[in-house]
Amino acid sequence: MAELRHPPGTFDVMPAESGPWQSVVTTFAGVVASAGYGLILTPTFEDIGVFQRIGESTDVVRKEMYDFLDKGQRHVALRPEQTASVVRAFIQHRPTTPWKAWYAGSQFRFERPQAGRYREFHQVGIEAFGSADPDLDVEVVALGWEFYRAMGIHRMELLVNSLGDAACRPSYRQLLVDYLNSRHDELCDEHRDRIADNPLRVLDCKRPECRSVTASAPRQVDHLCADCAAHFARVTEGLAALSIPFTMQPTLVRGLDYYTRTTFEYAGTALESAQNALGGGGRYDGLVAAMGGPDTPAVGFALGVERILLALTAEAVTPRPVALLDAFVVDFSGGAAARDLTARLRAAGLRVDRSFDARSPKAQFKAADRSGARLALIVGPDEAAAGTVALKDLQNVGEQVSVPSELVVGEVTRRLI
Repeated sequence: MAELRHPPGTFDVMPAESGPWQSVVTTFAGVVASAGYGLILTPTFEDIGVFQRIGESTDVVRKEMYDFLDKGQRHVALRPEQTASVVRAFIQHRPTTPWKAWYAGSQFRFERPQAGRYREFHQVGIEAFGSADPDLDVEVVALGWEFYRAMGIHRMELLVNSLGDAACRPSYRQLLVDYLNSRHDELCDEHRDRIADNPLRVLDCKRPECRSVTASAPRQVDHLCADCAAHFARVTEGLAALSIPFTMQPTLVRGLDYYTRTTFEYAGTALESAQNALGGGGRYDGLVAAMGGPDTPAVGFALGVERILLALTAEAVTPRPVALLDAFVVDFSGGAAARDLTARLRAAGLRVDRSFDARSPKAQFKAADRSGARLALIVGPDEAAAGTVALKDLQNVGEQVSVPSELVVGEVTRRLI
């Protein structure tokens, strides 16, 4: 029988390797919660119509989405991105605005696996609904910047652009179509025949032939209406006021069609340029209405966990470990003490583990060292007879102290502060 393995383009993260992953999510949650964002959980799969609204001319919908008929003959899709799911939830549940949410989870796209790009990948992100204020754009961008700094990523560039809105984008789009058609034969094979379908995608192409053409293409930022120009000026003014450096990138359009006005991307300069996008986002004021909800402005971003971990490695940064355990109970007096003591400590909100199967003292101490716990609580025959627990600091070697059993919860709590 052939050995069972994970599918191509996916991977396992074993407990010994999961510390940096936990650090990403824990750090992100702390940063965005400080600005009033609450956790939202949405289904991993949705009715395919949820994702078709993000732009049927995009590769995400046309070629990369995992979609199928379920056993009830419903056409569903694994989520290729999470903004559409959050918008669907917003429309369905109608929370009071302004409404802020953060998420963490898997996305799925069928594409060629490579470094930092997988068929199942993970993102953290935020979405904010109900305000068209450009200062909210600044807050969203700044939270991403603050998160990367908190993770220890410093070799990073923030790219910003404005895509205009329904008032000024149509005329710019036609200007861009006319320009690209005039240089049709110079474009790459993929985009030569997609100009009318989605001309903005050509601006995002990384192939040398397309880059050569788009270097001289009309820029949306030069053709903004007065309202969009004022909005973008306020965004860049706000970033400057917060001392967040940024670079204007007129060809930045992101990979989805729903963005309006502000778009931005965080690029890890320690990574190769072809795979250096750590995450990004922008404003999507028309998406809620396009999906059947009330006309509601919104802005957000998604950050790729795998890319973040690559950037940490490239910068030789070791994320601060997330402690799994506060204490480990070593019991070679029969096991009952470990059973009762771990229950008491856990009931007090502490993270505690123990050994089973009447393992030897040596094996239990090895397990305690491997656990990463700060403290070892030791109960041998002498401690059991005296009603005490021996307490040993596993991270700062010192003398072992004896604590009355009834006081051990308070002593452990005091030492962990």
